[in-house]
Amino acid sequence: MIPLFVIFLREGIEAAMIVAVLLAYLRQIGRRDHFADIYLGVAVALALASVFGVIGYVALTRYSGSPVQTYFETSTYIIAIGALTAMTLWMQRHSRSLTAQLQRRSDQALTSRQRFGLSIVAFQAVGREGVETMVFTLAILFSNAHQGAAPSTRGALVGAFLGLLVALGVAVAIYRLGARLNMGRFFRILGVVLLVFAAGLVADTVENLQQLGWLPLGSRVLWNSSGFVRESSNLGDVLHSLVGYADQPTLSQLLLWVLYLAGVLLAFRLASRPRVTH
Repeated sequence: MIPLFVIFLREGIEAAMIVAVLLAYLRQIGRRDHFADIYLGVAVALALASVFGVIGYVALTRYSGSPVQTYFETSTYIIAIGALTAMTLWMQRHSRSLTAQLQRRSDQALTSRQRFGLSIVAFQAVGREGVETMVFTLAILFSNAHQGAAPSTRGALVGAFLGLLVALGVAVAIYRLGARLNMGRFFRILGVVLLVFAAGLVADTVENLQQLGWLPLGSRVLWNSSGFVRESSNLGDVLHSLVGYADQPTLSQLLLWVLYLAGVLLAFRLASRPRVTH
């Protein structure tokens, strides 16, 4: 529940922020008549992202417990890790110029007088966030699913709903308050949290690769903490979701978890520095 809350909050706020910026800019230049174009692009993007998520979930439950599930899980982990890392670093690097970019694209769409120009701008922005969210959701569901069983959706739905609810509130605040909101610090905090989640998916990827026999190196178990906190317990499940906790981690799992997290946090810190302009 907690990881999905953060995922939907982070992605929901980014998508909502884009929509709010577009609407606020149209309001500023007196083009409220194009609000419907923005809503159309958002609706289509959300519909397609939902279809993508349903297809992925059905595939998971259909092949539950089979080698196909492991292949599918591993592929989803890798895609989610890459998308989470790239998205977080890109947003941290370009967040200061995002509003200006959106306003420039809106001007181009209005100037060209294309019927669905603004709808396409909204669709591209929100659609990207929607598809990323579905990939992250599937990866977390796979990560928390017990071997041979379909993942529970109750906690996922609650976390997703609460995340979207808070994101909607932030979007309204962005639309009404605009530049008076300091979103930079907010995205920095959520960015670090998401990178920690991604590190957990790295450990899950290594575990799957070792189960498939594709990564024989470093398969020695370092310790067994199941007597203290079992991974299958409620607390262990939360820790696994948050930081990738494993009660019997292998050398490769721990090593790649540390290397990934250290590398991306360094890159995130560098991306946070203001650009030097000449």
